[in-house]
Parts: sequence; structure tokens; C-alpha cells
Amino acid sequence: MELHGSSAIVTGGGSGLGEATAKALTGRGASVVVVDLDKDGGTRVAEEIGGRFVRADVADPEAVIEAVDTSVAVAPLRAVVNCAGIPSLSRTIGRDGTYGSAHDLDAFRKVVEVNLIGSFNVVRLAATAMSKNEPDADGARGAVVNTTSVAAYEGQVGQVAYSASKGGVVGVTLPLARDLAVVGIRVNTIAPGLIETPIYGDGPDAETFKADLAKDVVFPRRLGLPEEFASMALELLTNDYVNGEVVRVDAGVRLPSK
Repeated sequence: MELHGSSAIVTGGGSGLGEATAKALTGRGASVVVVDLDKDGGTRVAEEIGGRFVRADVADPEAVIEAVDTSVAVAPLRAVVNCAGIPSLSRTIGRDGTYGSAHDLDAFRKVVEVNLIGSFNVVRLAATAMSKNEPDADGARGAVVNTTSVAAYEGQVGQVAYSASKGGVVGVTLPLARDLAVVGIRVNTIAPGLIETPIYGDGPDAETFKADLAKDVVFPRRLGLPEEFASMALELLTNDYVNGEVVRVDAGVRLPSK
């Protein structure tokens, strides 16, 4: 699929994986709409790449429609990369054995709402706009890349909500690809491992923590770079014969229980 002259949406584009992907897409000639709740980060990235920023909660249909319409107004929307997501860390039951200390149900719902429902919300609305594109010789009109996590397969202690949400992203990959084949839209998913993003913070303590994380990585024994994620996203967007796949970008890591 040709990215040059097309528009693209990157959710979570104000930092980390999304920022690197937005920059990579711009480098391939796409006009990028950065979608994020972080106004400062989203605005900064959009200005750096000459794109546009739309502040949106990915689970909010009206906000996502605004982002889609903004993209379509610039050029045909042919690429979507969903990087927006939130972490979670809470055990299922508390130490004191009371009902009140069990995993907060609203917190569980929130993680699923953003990571799974939000991703689907973006796909369903962006794909609707993509379906109106002129097809290429293969009948292709666009491509979507979602983001899961290796925690979808090897969730650690305290990651029950996060792993459930990311497992859902894995589970919808093939059905989405089959649903959207009728209008020539491919859907693939990346499962990143331990990637160097702002979530780990800065300073000596953060560096020590990241070095400890890297001990479980097979090779290269380091955290991944956002640009390595972005490189895979570009491949999945442009390689027309990859569809319905979940690709791990993790240097062979398999997470221990904790």
C-alpha cells in the first residue's frame, strides 16, 4: 500500500510508540493526525511533523469521528495505527481477605474500555471512512495496525486487567481482518515487548530498573526502541500480503510470573 499522498491516524501519538510511528509515517509521505489526550505532547509532535492534532479519548465516538473527519479532509485515510493505551497493576484479591480490598471493578472496566473498546472504536469508525476510498489494483483501500502486548500471553502478577484488555486485542485481530476484507482493509497487530518509553522515567534509578528488566530479554539484551516498533508498523501497513497476524517485537523475551 502506498503511503505517500495518503492521510494516517496515530492514536497515542503524543509520546513513545505513537510518536515514533507518527514520525515514521511522515517520513514516508503520509499526512498524520496525532490523536492523544495529552494536549502538550500531541501538539508538540504534530508541530514537529507538520501534522494535525486532535485531542480525543479513543473510547469517545464523537471525538474519534472528529479525528477521522480531520484526516479525510486532508487526504484519503489509508493508514491507522492504534498506540493509545493505559497500564494497570493490581492483584485480584487483597492481603486482608476483605471484599473491599479485591481488585476495583471500575478500574478493571477502565483499562478494558481504553485498551480494547477504544481500539475497536477507532477501527470501526476509521474503517468506515476508508471504505469510501478508491481501491488499488488489489482492491485495497487501507490498513490498520493495533497494539497489544506480550502481556497478552505472559501476563505477570498484578496485570490481570491489562492482560485481559490486551488479550482482547489479540482476539479481535483475525475477525476484524475477515470483517473488513469485503472492503479491502487489512488488520494486523503488534505485540511489543519491553520498549524504552517515558513510562520508566529518567535518572539513575530508572536506568537501574530498565537494566534489570533487560535481563529477561534473549537478544539483543536491551529494551527495544520506539523506532523499532514504528518500523514494524510501517511494514504491516505497506506489505499487502500480511493480514490477520499478531507479530511479536520483543527480542525473544518471555515474561516471568513477576
